[in-house]
Amino acid sequence: MKKVVVGVSGGVDSAVALYLLKKEGYEVEGLFMRNWDSSINNDTEGMEIATDICPQEQDYNDALKVCEELGIKLHRVDFIKEYWDYVFTYFLEELKKGRTPNPDMLCNRYIKFDLFIKEALKLGADYIATGHYARMENGKLLRAKDLNKDQTYFLADVKAEKFKNVLFPVGDYTKAEVRKIAEENNLYVAHKKDSTGICFIGERNYQKFVQNYLKVNPGDIIDIETKEKIGTHNGLMNYTIGQRRNVGVGGNAKRHFVCGKNLAKNILYVTFNEDYLYSDSCIIENCNFISSVHPTFCTAKFRYRGEDYPVELEYLENNEIKVKYPNQVKAVTPGQACVLYLGEECLGCGFIKTVYKNDDPLWYIQ
Repeated sequence: MKKVVVGVSGGVDSAVALYLLKKEGYEVEGLFMRNWDSSINNDTEGMEIATDICPQEQDYNDALKVCEELGIKLHRVDFIKEYWDYVFTYFLEELKKGRTPNPDMLCNRYIKFDLFIKEALKLGADYIATGHYARMENGKLLRAKDLNKDQTYFLADVKAEKFKNVLFPVGDYTKAEVRKIAEENNLYVAHKKDSTGICFIGERNYQKFVQNYLKVNPGDIIDIETKEKIGTHNGLMNYTIGQRRNVGVGGNAKRHFVCGKNLAKNILYVTFNEDYLYSDSCIIENCNFISSVHPTFCTAKFRYRGEDYPVELEYLENNEIKVKYPNQVKAVTPGQACVLYLGEECLGCGFIKTVYKNDDPLWYIQ
């Protein structure tokens, strides 16, 4: 009997993954990863700021309850230091550069599909599994059946060899079907709400959380067309390209869009004119290919839940690619991932470095 160690999060997806694998006849064990200490935040001075939010403990208790219901052994491992070193430090450094990071992708690369695999092998695993909505066929990473829940975008930075002996049990089901399986089998988390947002922030206010680690440096908000100061921003780290809500400019019938940042002068640029948000090409760096196919033409997603855009790829030196999209795309943002697809197959990704329109760099970051 083959043994599968399942990454159990305390949510309904990984719970159903446990159920399905056990039903298929595998020897199944669960492994809960504790990646963040939710009871404290450490600011830049090393002070501990108490909070009353400990969602991971609740998640562990939920995972334990499900495993008890299914007669499955649950292990627990702490990756708090490793998460800080490989994911959270990256998150802070990207914010300092004025970029918009995607820590969930780094978590998958360094924690869930590296350290977790090593821990599972210590437990004698023949396979590992997670509750991600994705599919593996013949070594190819494919979109999930439920395109609305597809999570291949977040898996695109994982090294190709890490997908060997990986199972995605819920990838062939829709979210509604997964909920139904959980309900029909009376799983404890059948009606548990899905988690949203960045994992280590959870339900906390984003700006207040970040201010525990990065010093707030207010500066001018400038209208990019009139060049007039129209407000004061609360630190460039708190804004992303295309943002309309909570920009800090009041008294206008229309909302401003964030369209650029000048780090040297600590200026946030905004506009009413959406034309400033559109680009036709970008450079992506630190590229990772899961597939052996490196096409010239394919499609790309520039953000999770974004649509697929036809693109042309020009392969450059230093593991960079120029991605051209003549139909133009709105708010392509430095620091975010550009994930490449060929039909159903997720080819890999790169991280957006520079954004262009008519071969001129946009105002995004200077």
